[in-house]
Amino acid sequence: MDRPLSVFDIAGRAMSAQLVRLNANASNLANAGTVSGTREGAYRAIRPVFRTVEAGPGVATVGVDRVVAGGIEPTRRHAPDHPLADADGYVWEAGVDHAAELIEMVETARQYQNNVQVLQTAKTLTLDTLRLGQ
Repeated sequence: MDRPLSVFDIAGRAMSAQLVRLNANASNLANAGTVSGTREGAYRAIRPVFRTVEAGPGVATVGVDRVVAGGIEPTRRHAPDHPLADADGYVWEAGVDHAAELIEMVETARQYQNNVQVLQTAKTLTLDTLRLGQ
């Protein structure tokens, strides 16, 4: 870090990390109904992996280290009329849990909103401090 992190930097980086989380969540929900002809080709839910970004003793924020696929394995379903079905008539459905994704989306939106509130409070306090000198 070149300079100490301000409360604005910390909350902004946290909001950025939550945005990556929300985008991954949206991808998972968008691909939830997809099928593939092979297990390897089936969509798997993605999740960001966060890391702590320290700027000194007692000052830290969060960053996205990487995005990984994992979680639920794709499920095999018998659909002999599907154009992607294998020789035995099976397709592989995406490994996405709709309910878990919706819960994750609500939690992510709340955490994002919490950081918006931190920024609003810091802005108000900064402006009030500046008005003291008038």
